[in-house]
Amino acid sequence: MTRADIFAFFQRLAEANPDPQTELEYGNVYQLLVAVTLSAQATDVGVNKATRKLFALVQTPQQMLDLGEEGLKANIKTIGLFNSKAKNVIAMAEILVREHGGEVPANRDALTALPGVGRKTANVVLNCAFGEETFAVDTHIFRVGNRTGLAKGKTPLAVEKQLEKKVPQPFRVGAHHWLILHGRYICKARSPECWHCGVVDLCGYKAKIVEKGAKPKPAPATRRKPGGAGKESKP
Repeated sequence: MTRADIFAFFQRLAEANPDPQTELEYGNVYQLLVAVTLSAQATDVGVNKATRKLFALVQTPQQMLDLGEEGLKANIKTIGLFNSKAKNVIAMAEILVREHGGEVPANRDALTALPGVGRKTANVVLNCAFGEETFAVDTHIFRVGNRTGLAKGKTPLAVEKQLEKKVPQPFRVGAHHWLILHGRYICKARSPECWHCGVVDLCGYKAKIVEKGAKPKPAPATRRKPGGAGKESKP
């Protein structure tokens, strides 16, 4: 994409959704941190279903410690990997109380030092809670970045670096929300709904599905080199 294409890309997404927000439900910064931590390999819908009751009981790290690991597990057992996530959330609460006065730090290094918090989680918290221009690359943003040509990269970090370089003002704070929502509802993994995509003409994806109900075009078969493992593909 050219610089003009990228500006038009985000301008259209912004016009369609002027105030993009995370779909995770939370009442304060600590609850946001917990919700994002729990959302790893889980859907926002599933996390919200569990945290509605949890967050009625827990608003602070100390209250999380008072609830305890078993109490936390009872509230999040519908979420995948809930045992390991519960251990991390309790350990995280201990550090927040002991080292940060019960407050969530507005610093990526301090956030990623917490149990269960990686770069993506830290970027979400920094963006949603503190308004920083961060790009939390999840599976949706990774796909949209590569598929459209907006930000190509073989790893989430590579895509993030491309977004940091290419996304213009005034779209930098909202960019990761627009991209996530676009990937979740329009530019889907198996069957992108190009027929009602507002940026379809700017997208570099070659296998666009421009008619509703049409099937994705199959990728061209390739022959394996002699001596390679497996059977040779037919042309």
